[in-house]
Amino acid sequence: MNKKALLSITLVVFIYLIATGLSYFIFSPGGIASNGLTSPVAAPQKSGSGQVVFDENLPKTENCPINGAKYSKQQRAWWEKHRPLGVMIENHEEARPQSGLSFADVVYEVVAEGGITRFMAIYYCQDAGQIGPVRSARTYFLDFLSEYGDSPLYAHVGGANQPGPADALSQINDYGWGGYNDMNQFAIGFPIFWRDYDRLGHTVATEHTMYSTTDKLWQYAETSRDLKDKGKDGVHWSEGFTPYEFKDDAKTSERSSSQLVHLEFWERDASYFVDWTFDPKTNTYKRSNGGKPHLDKNTDKQLEAKNIVVLSMIESSANDGYANNQHLLYRTKGSGKATIFMDGKKINGTWTKKDRTGKTIIKDSNGNLVKFNRGLIWFEILPTDGVITVK
Repeated sequence: MNKKALLSITLVVFIYLIATGLSYFIFSPGGIASNGLTSPVAAPQKSGSGQVVFDENLPKTENCPINGAKYSKQQRAWWEKHRPLGVMIENHEEARPQSGLSFADVVYEVVAEGGITRFMAIYYCQDAGQIGPVRSARTYFLDFLSEYGDSPLYAHVGGANQPGPADALSQINDYGWGGYNDMNQFAIGFPIFWRDYDRLGHTVATEHTMYSTTDKLWQYAETSRDLKDKGKDGVHWSEGFTPYEFKDDAKTSERSSSQLVHLEFWERDASYFVDWTFDPKTNTYKRSNGGKPHLDKNTDKQLEAKNIVVLSMIESSANDGYANNQHLLYRTKGSGKATIFMDGKKINGTWTKKDRTGKTIIKDSNGNLVKFNRGLIWFEILPTDGVITVK
């Protein structure tokens, strides 16, 4: 065989090997195509504050499975490596402005004690950077977090542990979350969690100073708990997860010109009254708390949401002997009244939730599933005797 023929054969074999290797990289399990991405995407960058940021010039073609918002393939490739993260963030007057709420995919707001509401922010498709102040667990938030598939991450600082129906810490262990997807600051500590006494620029009580970042929490879950998109058992987090249905924003001509939604959880303290003011230009609702614009410390911008969902639920005392009998319970399972606001319009409906892990189903008055606008969904859990006024 002459040198020319040998060279030709060698070249063919080389090309074959390259093509085979590239094909395996793309189409094998775990390859690019198996993740729904047909070509490599550039890795996101980190800002000076450590927040993961993405190229906003890339086409937004990918739907966030949590709230339907559209992002780039670059962002999807990032979020598909971890699982949903629920974080307890307080709403005491001394804790405002909080950090990171505007980057949540979904927010739940419920009274924790004494008429003071508390948030559980669900993060998956965005990195919030710094988040907090982080506070303690409550049992009813566990019911909502359980809707987010297999072993969602739960970040909090301790929790209600008085023996009885409000004993959130015991329930976390009963659910098999303890030491696994549960991320209690008492068991983790610095540098994943830390206290920042100066962040708000004025002196506050110690309980209002605990912070973390979404990136640190996701990294800790991966390195210390072997929890990424899949768990130790190989089960993907989305096992058992039922997404909501979504729609595009109503056309400008189809939106209301104005709408104000006023909420009173407990009537005695106006500091925790909430107002959502509709902006027809952006098709969002801007939030005020205690009569003042509610800001995100990370951005210095007013919080806003695409969808406001008010769920009327029966509130009761846990009667567990805790100081001043402050631990509360909410009937999160069963059914009740729902009032939905989007596109500047009010939709009367109902909610149903069959069990702890079951999805909270939202239907309109005709029995049809409500399709939400793509973007932040803010659930307001209002006691049945709470006040809702619409102008």
